[in-house]
Amino acid sequence: MPLSIVLLVALALAFDFINGFHDSANSIATVVSTRVLSPRAAVIWAAFFNFIAFLIFPLHIANTVGQGIIDPAIVDARVIAATLVGASAWDLLTWRWGLPTSSSHALIGGFIGAALAKVGTAALVWSGIIRTLVFMALAPVLGLVLGLSMGVAVAWLCRRTTPFRVNTVSRRVQLFSAALYSLGHGGNDAQKTMGIIAILLYSAGLLGPRFHVPTWVVLSCHAAMGLGTLCGGWRIVKTMGQKVARLRPVDGVCAETGGALTLYLASAMGAPVSTTHTIMGAIMGVGSLKRLSAVHWGVGGEIVAAWILTIPAAALIAVTAYWLVPFAK
Repeated sequence: MPLSIVLLVALALAFDFINGFHDSANSIATVVSTRVLSPRAAVIWAAFFNFIAFLIFPLHIANTVGQGIIDPAIVDARVIAATLVGASAWDLLTWRWGLPTSSSHALIGGFIGAALAKVGTAALVWSGIIRTLVFMALAPVLGLVLGLSMGVAVAWLCRRTTPFRVNTVSRRVQLFSAALYSLGHGGNDAQKTMGIIAILLYSAGLLGPRFHVPTWVVLSCHAAMGLGTLCGGWRIVKTMGQKVARLRPVDGVCAETGGALTLYLASAMGAPVSTTHTIMGAIMGVGSLKRLSAVHWGVGGEIVAAWILTIPAAALIAVTAYWLVPFAK
């Protein structure tokens, strides 16, 4: 394997590590803010389920990213390098600012930007891009609706149960719901990087005549994301778990379950969505069940603004990086 390819695979795994680090808040914000688990225990719990997600989810999203965003024929080392630099740089900037933006949006934006820099709009697979953007927009809305629906259902089922009993049971159930969400997070997010590595190997002629994702790539991506989650992104935990809405254990169960169901649906359809905005929508849906003022909509607005900015910002960084990276000139 050429040294340039080895270095790019390492850069991709570094992005996956940053993804886990940046998006650890998705998996643990609710279970930490409700004090069901300590931060240390929560990241270990989330990292474990991030890793074992490869046992459950087919590689639909990896195939979408690898073949459905830009024309695979134009992919080379330079395009992949620019993609990963754009996505990683934006992830690190938004982590520094404490904004729970989407690593998925950053990776897609970087991929599009690199392709535009090389070929122009002819390189874009519009059907795949539009489908991805539609699901990215729907995911937080679906998360909100499912989180709210779960909250309504639980409130009705527990209408004759004392608050103390509800709280006690919810603290136990939230371990299960947090695990469900971490599985969905690992199954959706790790596959995006798998798609990038696989298309890099395929374009270099290292996979043979048929595009596929090697097992070592699957395991490496899940391991990198799990390690990133272990390191944690505490700035974003505070935004997700405290600033958007105050959560009780029963709220955490509803938000995590609603978010997990959304991710499972998206993964089954091969749609790379934002796990960050999915859980944000679920938290806002559960928070609004108490009263609309219980949700800090201004914080949600700031998050949405950063969400909209992510794809063009990562694309712009990738375009710049394309002309600077020393690969395949």
